[in-house]
Amino acid sequence: MKKLFFTAVCLIAVVAINAQSLDEIVNKYTVANKLDQVSGLKTIKISAKMSMMGMDMPMVLWMKNPNKIKTVTNVNGQEIVAAFDGVKGWQINPMAGTTEPQEMNPEQIRQTLNSNLFQNKMKDYLGKGQLTLLGEESVNGNPAFKLKAIQDGGNEVTMYIDKSSYLLSKSSTTVNQGGEMMTVDSYPTDYKDFSGLMVPMKTTSSASGMDFVLTFTNVEVNTPMEDSIFTLK
Repeated sequence: MKKLFFTAVCLIAVVAINAQSLDEIVNKYTVANKLDQVSGLKTIKISAKMSMMGMDMPMVLWMKNPNKIKTVTNVNGQEIVAAFDGVKGWQINPMAGTTEPQEMNPEQIRQTLNSNLFQNKMKDYLGKGQLTLLGEESVNGNPAFKLKAIQDGGNEVTMYIDKSSYLLSKSSTTVNQGGEMMTVDSYPTDYKDFSGLMVPMKTTSSASGMDFVLTFTNVEVNTPMEDSIFTLK
């Protein structure tokens, strides 16, 4: 009986320490990324390019607090558009043979909203009990906390938080691409502060043996944006 009692006490202590450590990591991550300041911003506009297979594809992202978002990617002169107006999501993808706006399904909306920089996703995961501390692991020779989150919809994302800077140094995300599940490994670097918005200027990713690099070329905050920007239909 004494042995069982001692074991139970130890288990409770481990759970308490783990929870306390997770709270501390999330709080330091929030401070390092200045996420409490981001909520006070009104709009974010990012110009970028996606480089893959020898091609550079220009991109523009518009975001308006709290959850309006639009992305436009130019591929060989054709624009792929995804937009969420706060209620509904629409997309235009000429590469798939559609030149008229098509309504997004819930999974497509979730994937689009993953780019919303106004959300403190880490705190959301923690508050919903969807975040777990898995321990520590090295990323490019630097120690990092390894956390697993279960996104709304059931997809998993593993995040590696640098122990020194408390910035994200790697993420591994499971996504549904055309009905097929694939894992995307991403390495964000070159963080810069834009009026309280901390963003990685370069993110190198790989999926299914293919490498691609997302580079931010310009970041603007509090630029006036009409709601009509986010409406495709």
